[in-house]
Amino acid sequence: MIVTVTPNPAVDLTWHVERIVAGGTHRADAARTRAGGKGLNVARVAAAEGAAVLAVATAGGATGDEFAAELATAGLPHLLVPVAAATRRSVALVDESLGDTTIVNERGVAPRPEEWAALTDAVALAVRPDEESESGAPVLVISGSLPAGTPDGILPSLIALGRDAGCIVIADTSGPALLAAADAGATVLKPNRHELADATGLDDPVAGAGVLLGRGAELVLVSLGPDGMLAVTGDAERPEVLRARLPRTLAGNPTGAGDAAVAACAALMDAGVTEPESLLRRATAWSAAAVLMPLAGEIHPSWPEIEDSVTVQKEDTR
Repeated sequence: MIVTVTPNPAVDLTWHVERIVAGGTHRADAARTRAGGKGLNVARVAAAEGAAVLAVATAGGATGDEFAAELATAGLPHLLVPVAAATRRSVALVDESLGDTTIVNERGVAPRPEEWAALTDAVALAVRPDEESESGAPVLVISGSLPAGTPDGILPSLIALGRDAGCIVIADTSGPALLAAADAGATVLKPNRHELADATGLDDPVAGAGVLLGRGAELVLVSLGPDGMLAVTGDAERPEVLRARLPRTLAGNPTGAGDAAVAACAALMDAGVTEPESLLRRATAWSAAAVLMPLAGEIHPSWPEIEDSVTVQKEDTR
């Protein structure tokens, strides 16, 4: 079982236009709308590839009603915690002539203290070991931004819940929260190179990953965009580094690529696979396959062929 937690979910709206012109007027067909946020995207991809999932999130206001209705229609197993603030929206504008995507994300409003407590209780219930199940503890995935005003202890407490329940904990976040997740002992962290540099102040992704390892993480997967992906493990001073590359850069919509990488890692670890090279190869393939799809939360069915084309090399860190 994979339990995903999305502290700052969104109703995702995607418009495709022929070309984006600054200051211009654009026409598009009706927007494609779905319940989104990084944890929801992870859950969708993992579920589509056969994993058992439960998506935990908040929902509030009229947009929260729309969010809940879409999840119900999609049939994605979920547990929603009611909150007073309206669920935020995220808008993606896809420029079909260039293959580029421009994204506008509302920031979201932090839940009230009692709502945070309800979310924590929901996660605790979701990761509680099932004595009648032989599958063991779930993999807990905490993904996405934290709304402004989130108490500093929320993310560490969620990670501690997972670790106390025996879960593998994967965190995909940014800024100070990335450092807090490492300090709390998240098993896997999945920043991109820019998030890693912002959090650590280091432009070298290997050095930045070493900071996270030194603070408590066991594996750091670093998305490098067209340059592939790194898996960094071991000692913070002399980490072991694997780099995965594709033979060519794929054009498309990159908005769900990182979430697909997290889904790949979670699905394999839920199946008992923890070897870094296998995780890196699958994460790279699913990430690339997500770029080929029009909406986040989906991967192209050609991912096995993409995975076969991935090359993984060990890098010398001396």
